[in-house]
Amino acid sequence: MRRSPVATAAPPAHARIHPLELQAQVRARQVVLQHGWNSTAYQILNPGISYWFTRDRNAVVGFIRRSRYVLVAGAPVCPPESIGDVIREFEAECSGQGLKVCYVCAGERLRHQVARAGTHAVVPIGAQPVWDPASWPALVAARSSLRAQLQRARNKGVAIEEVHPNSAARDPEIARVLDEWLEGRTLPPLHFLTKPEALRGVVEDRVVFVARRNRRTVAYLVASPVVARNGYLIEELARSAGAPNGTSELLIDAAMRRFAAEGRSYVTLGLVALARNVFRESPLWLRGLLYFARAHANRFYNFRGLEQFRSKLQPACWEKVYVISRERRFSLATLYAVGGAFSGIAPWRALALGLLNALRAEWHGRTFR
Repeated sequence: MRRSPVATAAPPAHARIHPLELQAQVRARQVVLQHGWNSTAYQILNPGISYWFTRDRNAVVGFIRRSRYVLVAGAPVCPPESIGDVIREFEAECSGQGLKVCYVCAGERLRHQVARAGTHAVVPIGAQPVWDPASWPALVAARSSLRAQLQRARNKGVAIEEVHPNSAARDPEIARVLDEWLEGRTLPPLHFLTKPEALRGVVEDRVVFVARRNRRTVAYLVASPVVARNGYLIEELARSAGAPNGTSELLIDAAMRRFAAEGRSYVTLGLVALARNVFRESPLWLRGLLYFARAHANRFYNFRGLEQFRSKLQPACWEKVYVISRERRFSLATLYAVGGAFSGIAPWRALALGLLNALRAEWHGRTFR
């Protein structure tokens, strides 16, 4: 029986899982925990991601469909020596069904692999900050501003506690914090690899810290393993409006010290889309669009605020994050498909809603000034 790239999918956590889907999810987790290198590797176990396996089932690709595009979550999860074979097998099967392949939020390893073939367009879309948690205590000791933020939260009575991820997934207090966090945003959350679903998918291997004040949860952090890099992606960091200043830093501090004690050597806070100084490798037409987006999209999503917050924590380096498409030149159609994956709706509609909300906010500000 011929396999289809849309044959197996990870259903929402609340849905009844078909035995074949459960088997695929179990095997995907096994591969991720053995070979996951891309920072997004564990995120393919989140709801809404479909799976494709090699014939020997030693490699998995997590993806979503968008029209005739197959949008891969990061990169294939496989032994490093087989990544070229996995790409060829996957792309050949997709091509045979008239589908186009695009890897979204891919890392340097995949970029290096396709660069030798010259068959793929590579476009940086942002960067992710990286720390060695062993260096974190020295970083805190050297940064008076960071110590002040941590102390500010402690002085307000914020205490950090690690909780079991299965308990966190059922905790109504954590669900309330997430709801408050989302309600505080001007626009709905982005989708695909940015939607806050870390506690709705497979959770057993994740690490969860909660911040409480007066016995009430005010923020939480979820980290997912990046096994092949001996580290973690801090995938979700949500806080309620009542969380004191410094609460986010206190959660990160607890996670970093825990990872350092375990001997981990890699931690990232994930993609900062439109991060500065990453667009020089893009085609000229796309470079102009990205610079325009960086200059004007902040009224819709706080990209610059995210970058500033991460920069204040002094990462050891910034790793570029790429969109890699199976085409000679990156096309507007591919950009449209990727935009649709992140927005969850047609990109033109997302832009229209964003502009409408911005106009409403400005009108409201003028009216009540």
